[in-house]
Amino acid sequence: MTPEMPYALHRFKLEDMAERLNATPHLLRLGRLFNETVLLEIDRDEFYLTFEKGRVVEIKEGPSKKLPWRFALRVKGEALDKFWHPLPEPGYHDIFGLVKYGHGRIDGDILTLVKNLRYFKEFMALGRREERP
Repeated sequence: MTPEMPYALHRFKLEDMAERLNATPHLLRLGRLFNETVLLEIDRDEFYLTFEKGRVVEIKEGPSKKLPWRFALRVKGEALDKFWHPLPEPGYHDIFGLVKYGHGRIDGDILTLVKNLRYFKEFMALGRREERP
């Protein structure tokens, strides 16, 4: 895979994560009260993920000045690809690691993120590829 995934591959990855979320009962239980729209910006490509009762019900492509979002995770594509490795390197293992080392930033309502931190972090980790023997 190239260091920066093309736009269509980002969308495919997010749709795959949404499907994997639906097959993960403990995450659905964690997110049952999470009803928000989150902006995920990957190398200037914007994706608006709408969550209802812990499920991703819609993925809209941006940019959009009219679509409200509660918080945003803005990351470099290369860093997110490293984050999605099965065993990420230090600094790429966590969304806050990406922010700390300058690979991304978090904007918006941080309190909402913190209240749903475990759920959102585990959702983002659903993109990690499984190692095959």
